[in-house]
Amino acid sequence: EIQVAFAVLSADAENDPDLLGVIGASAALGLSPLPFDGPIAAVRIGMVEGEMVVNPTFEQLEESSLSLTVAGTADAVVMVEGKALELSEDDMQRALELGHAEIRKVVALQAEMHAELPVERFEVPLPPVPDGLDERVRALAEQRVKDAVKIQGKTERGDTIHAIKDETKEAVAEEFPEAGGPVSSIIKSIEKAEMRRRVLDESVRVDGRGLDEVRPITIDTSVLPRAHGSAVFTRGETQSLSVTTLGSRSDEQKIDARAGETWKSYMLHYNFPSFSVGEVRPNRGPGRREIGHGALAERAIEPVIPSDEVFPYTIRIVSDILESNGSSSMATVCAGSLALMDAGVPIKKGVAGVAMGLIKEGDRYAVLTDILGVEDHLGDMDFKVAGTREGITAFQLDSKIGAIP
Repeated sequence: EIQVAFAVLSADAENDPDLLGVIGASAALGLSPLPFDGPIAAVRIGMVEGEMVVNPTFEQLEESSLSLTVAGTADAVVMVEGKALELSEDDMQRALELGHAEIRKVVALQAEMHAELPVERFEVPLPPVPDGLDERVRALAEQRVKDAVKIQGKTERGDTIHAIKDETKEAVAEEFPEAGGPVSSIIKSIEKAEMRRRVLDESVRVDGRGLDEVRPITIDTSVLPRAHGSAVFTRGETQSLSVTTLGSRSDEQKIDARAGETWKSYMLHYNFPSFSVGEVRPNRGPGRREIGHGALAERAIEPVIPSDEVFPYTIRIVSDILESNGSSSMATVCAGSLALMDAGVPIKKGVAGVAMGLIKEGDRYAVLTDILGVEDHLGDMDFKVAGTREGITAFQLDSKIGAIP
């Protein structure tokens, strides 16, 4: 019944089960006793012959210069993902506004249904914190954590905060023998509050940069002499080694998907080995990070790939992340573009990418350029944007504050 109720909103939307999945899940949560902050809906926006199209069909998407998926509440945007053919910033804003206007209609219909079928929701209690533990931990560790937040190196800062946690747990162990988890949570809350305070009050970030400052960039090409093309792109403590390999038409990849059978002559694969973040874990098949980041970087570069008529070769880019402290998918876009040039592929333009962040407290906010891993983890937004000098080719946004106005 829920699927039928929302499928009739748009005949075209029936072609896109991803959108209906978001709407159906939101509607079902609204009818359950689970805690729920309110309805969410999703919509896809295309642009055909210069005109914005809501929920385009698969046929229209073939001709569209934009495929933008927007999810949100009645008040704000929660998630954005998609690709474009060098979309202007003005058109991007128009598409977001149109998408949010359509989202409000679907959210209103869900709210109407939920009002007719009210449910009693149950509370999920938070784990209790022993009386006096918060004050004790703050007396022991608060100033030390605030000083540690000023350490600019990722490894040194992380090691220092980890040591403070261990020492604090040991100091309170006799008085609070089962408080290991709460101690870590309290120290993390101190770290988060101090990092955000410095950004909003002092316009200074964890690594000492200004809000709009990009980390130092170094580039090396032709680093693998026997590969067709290779490049190492380093931005701060994030590094991608990207390799371009060329093959014949017989190397194209066959895709057997729900939309039909297709062949790919251009592909990008992304690897995130555990050593890139100082971890040790077994090497297994690609996970969500590898699949999602690879797809994002692939569609960022796709608009500049030459046609088969111009360059009749199969093109494969492989990005190995050698070090990571935020924005490794955007480093992949930069390194991949460079590796294509190094291989002599006649791409139309260079492509680059950057991840933007947000710190928002009430009406105060700060937008951060080229975010670190900790600014993603303790911040409010991760918005990856890639493109050429002329316009946007790919984007992906997720919010950690529920919604972004």
